[in-house]
Amino acid sequence: MGFATYDVNKYPPKQMVAVPLIVLLLALGLLAVNWAITGMPITPGIDFAGGTAVTIITDDGVAEIESYFSGFPLESVGEGLGGGKYLKFGPMSDDQYRALSQMVSDRYPEAKIDQIGEAFGAALQQQALIALVFSFIGMALVVFIAFRSFVPSVAIVLSAFSDIAITAAIMNVIGIPLTLSTTAALLMLIGYSVDSDVLLTTRLLKRQGKIEEKLAGAYRTGIIMTTTTIAAVIAMLVVTAIGQVEVIFQIAAVLLIGLFVDLMNTWVLNAGILKDYAMKQGRRT
Repeated sequence: MGFATYDVNKYPPKQMVAVPLIVLLLALGLLAVNWAITGMPITPGIDFAGGTAVTIITDDGVAEIESYFSGFPLESVGEGLGGGKYLKFGPMSDDQYRALSQMVSDRYPEAKIDQIGEAFGAALQQQALIALVFSFIGMALVVFIAFRSFVPSVAIVLSAFSDIAITAAIMNVIGIPLTLSTTAALLMLIGYSVDSDVLLTTRLLKRQGKIEEKLAGAYRTGIIMTTTTIAAVIAMLVVTAIGQVEVIFQIAAVLLIGLFVDLMNTWVLNAGILKDYAMKQGRRT
């Protein structure tokens, strides 16, 4: 892993900050394009867009199932253990839904059918957005109260915002939709991002010693903490991929993406801003 041998003091602050900011701007551009296309910055899943989920136990293959439901907006077929299949259908009219229910009952009498209306999905969208916004605002307030200094506080908030924005853009690129489970993963990512940034800020600004030595010491502690978490998330991702536990798999995938993004934002973006700030404070004193 490149970050394991990364020298946090190798580059001047301006060079450290430039690359993460460029990546952030590209991510915001991707999110803006997706917003113009879908009405949301991240492509919504069935929880927010509405649709029908059908859970069946069958030996039928994916191609056979897709052929059987070819007249309906079948979006995906997930496979689980013991012949379990999880079918996702996009929004449809009441007549289509009744026809689908009849076809499912005829061929898979023990199937479970769950429908989420578009109006309910829109309400969930609003609630998820409110949860993200209030979580971010609450985090920012706590950071400003704790440090009472503008530049370090802004650096932490910017790093956390960049974590969410870049992770969301990557979700769009690789096809992970925004659902209740991935929203929960993004909320968890806010907490983890602030944790690593607070570690860096506290070590660099509130301890005595040379800036380079304090930064290197904070990096050693932070990289051990983050790589340990990454290893645990990878294990969760592998287990849920084998067991086809889609909800936990999506949470683990989003967390894994976010943790790698956080390495860049904490130890390149935030470290560059704080190093420049600490150097200027040192010259003033």
